Amino acid sequence: MANSAQARKRARQAVKQRAHNASLRSTLRTAIKRVQKAIVAGDKTAAQSIYQESVSVLDRIADKKIIHKNKASRHKSRLSAQIKALAA
Repeated sequence: MANSAQARKRARQAVKQRAHNASLRSTLRTAIKRVQKAIVAGDKTAAQSIYQESVSVLDRIADKKIIHKNKASRHKSRLSAQIKALAA
């Protein structure tokens, strides 16, 4: 348990920040799942439009260092490749 007032306050702040980060991660996962759902449905135009929205979510969360920028890039690359494969 935290003994100093400063440590108690930092513990309170950490709980709030953890909840906020969890919310952002949930938003990220939802955005990725929306694109994957459109890909499975085979609707290329819908998948592309949803992908564009998801890219901004990925970049925003990577900028806040909730996930690493390379992880965001990897997700974008793989989703983009799957959308391109729909035409074939």
